[in-house]
Amino acid sequence: MRRPTIRNLAEAAGVSIATANRVLSGAENVRAQTREAVRAAAESIGFYGLGAIEARNAAARPKYRFGILLLQPHRPFYQLVARALQEAAAAMETVDIDLRIEHLEDLSPQNTADRALALAEECDALCVTTAVHPVVLQALEKIQTAGIPVFALISQVAATGQIHYVGLDNWKVGRTAAWAFDHICKSPGKIGLLMGNPRYRNQEMNETGFRSYFREHAREFTLLEPLSTFESSAVAQEMTERLLADHSDLAGLYVAGGGISGVLAALRGTGRAGTLTVVGYELMDNVKAALLDGTLTLSIAHPLARLATETMRGMIMAVEAKGENGSYTKIVPFDIYTRENV
Repeated sequence: MRRPTIRNLAEAAGVSIATANRVLSGAENVRAQTREAVRAAAESIGFYGLGAIEARNAAARPKYRFGILLLQPHRPFYQLVARALQEAAAAMETVDIDLRIEHLEDLSPQNTADRALALAEECDALCVTTAVHPVVLQALEKIQTAGIPVFALISQVAATGQIHYVGLDNWKVGRTAAWAFDHICKSPGKIGLLMGNPRYRNQEMNETGFRSYFREHAREFTLLEPLSTFESSAVAQEMTERLLADHSDLAGLYVAGGGISGVLAALRGTGRAGTLTVVGYELMDNVKAALLDGTLTLSIAHPLARLATETMRGMIMAVEAKGENGSYTKIVPFDIYTRENV
């Protein structure tokens, strides 16, 4: 059987012989998509120069360094987010991404601003999960003014879109949680609400959507004033125990922020697990267990693989735009879990 030729390669890839030769020689004036098409064709027909094409393509790929600031390293959710981002970066076929992920133990505005500025100095684009605060906003504005794209991940930072956002439509998340209580609770009653920190815009929009649903469709429910957990499991446990002690007739509990493990501990410790409707977030191991044993009724979760992929794609496009105005905000759909589909 004859060995495949350059002509065979070009025909299989749907390009000219000259283009196939440019890919083989590593010429710079070839689009990444074309390089990949020729590589795939070489693999499919058994072309003798496959190894050389792969080496040339790897050398020609743009190389970017992206900085990521996430919340505390001990929180399982942000460990899962970091892993998903690393996998998405590695899966990008047309560019090489050096991902610098930093978890912030100290969530104070000044520390967040300082770490963002420091990371931006060595990166082509920056992605942050942060509460909204003037000190942080000033730092992010300074970074963008220097020509470095900034993305907000999971929680929006700017309502008017100056900072690109990748995450959920949190107003819809809140309304969906409210719909769940309206349809799952056996009868209307009091609903407790735990928020992590109202300075996180995703939680603020979440509460807005939550209350808007009840005003529109379920006025017979009583919504208690939200309690802040400050993203702490210990505080969340204390707040839950207080709610259960002060409201023996509590019909439901909505955990709209961090601290879910503390909530679950309080429900189990007081013997109230399974006696009221509880809606929470994400799908860590402790959440799966709580769904299965009935402590948690429903969980609304980020689709982490898609979230991470859209973040990488957005950051790549923003860097390659070289300062041209454009919006790279991407709203991803959320997942809903019960004990029947975990």
